[in-house]
Amino acid sequence: MALAHKKSILPAAEERRRFQRVKVHLLGRYMLPDRREFPCQIINMSPGGLALLAPGIGNVGDRVIAYLDHIGRVEGKITRIIDNGFAMTVGATARKRDKLAAQLTWLANRDILNLPEDRRHDRIVPRNPISVLTMEDGSKMSCRIIDMSQSGAAIAAEIRPPLNSLVLLGEVQARVVRNLEEGFALEFVHEQLAETLEDSVSAR
Repeated sequence: MALAHKKSILPAAEERRRFQRVKVHLLGRYMLPDRREFPCQIINMSPGGLALLAPGIGNVGDRVIAYLDHIGRVEGKITRIIDNGFAMTVGATARKRDKLAAQLTWLANRDILNLPEDRRHDRIVPRNPISVLTMEDGSKMSCRIIDMSQSGAAIAAEIRPPLNSLVLLGEVQARVVRNLEEGFALEFVHEQLAETLEDSVSAR
């Protein structure tokens, strides 16, 4: 019995050592059990958990579903309350955790090396996140804007257009530059004005 008990605690200890928190600046949205949604900012994250600044704070043990810029959908439970936010676990398979580790490494290196998508413009979550995407062949589909800036947007949709294809997000011409877990990233062909951005991309 002693040996079995020893084996059972090893994986958890190994995971704690393996999953080191990375300081990140990611925007997103999350939903609490009562289905209220709020915008959030992730301040650090590992494949096993994250801490975020949030206007709506649940209770320890509450289940949370979040959609994060560059990461996609994650879910877990609130583990502790922090100043102006909370920390939560990230429930994921071993494969998903490995993918998260690679994404976090890329994000950390991007910030250090000033790689493309260097956050020239602040990202916002639009008041009306529903939009219409027009493909190169003229077909249209509804989509949800995860967040956006004057230079691009992250989109959640059922279908991913081909990389490098040109599309219209609302009235704004954009190019598909990267696939995300829940959709894809767009780079606007022309930088947009902050004052008119939301009206230009939102569904009419």
